[in-house]
Amino acid sequence: MNTAFIREIKEKDNVEVAKVIRKVLIEMGVPKVGTAYADKALNSMFENYSVPKATYFVIELSGSIIGCAGIAQLENHEGNVCELQKMYFLKEARGKGLGAKMIAVCLTKAKEYGFDKCYLETMPYMKAAQKLYVKNGFTYLEDKMGNTGHYSCPVWMIKEL
Repeated sequence: MNTAFIREIKEKDNVEVAKVIRKVLIEMGVPKVGTAYADKALNSMFENYSVPKATYFVIELSGSIIGCAGIAQLENHEGNVCELQKMYFLKEARGKGLGAKMIAVCLTKAKEYGFDKCYLETMPYMKAAQKLYVKNGFTYLEDKMGNTGHYSCPVWMIKEL
């Protein structure tokens, strides 16, 4: 049996990563406006994370990408805060502990970059994701931080690093 493994994104992964993200968003019924679905970055994730203090990771299984997530500076925010971004897993990747492994990899990278806190935004009905975030030390915020452009994501969370 093949084992899933986490690695940094490569340029050749762009098309497959965009497909994974859009497939999960459609499956979850996420609005296509004001969420990651509409981000121009989706088609060029490798390039968008090829900047200082940013890394995007994929989970590969048998040559296919089954999940992904990244870490980068929180946009439009004064402060040393990163954002856990675009963390999505196909159905076959869920419930296997891969989310916790991905969060650990992202938070380790955030600490290497010297960030003080990690922020994220999610949807209210993404209960399994929220449970995972809480289990990994994230707490709920009353209001958003920065301005990610994801005005349709009304759940905000933070973790001290």
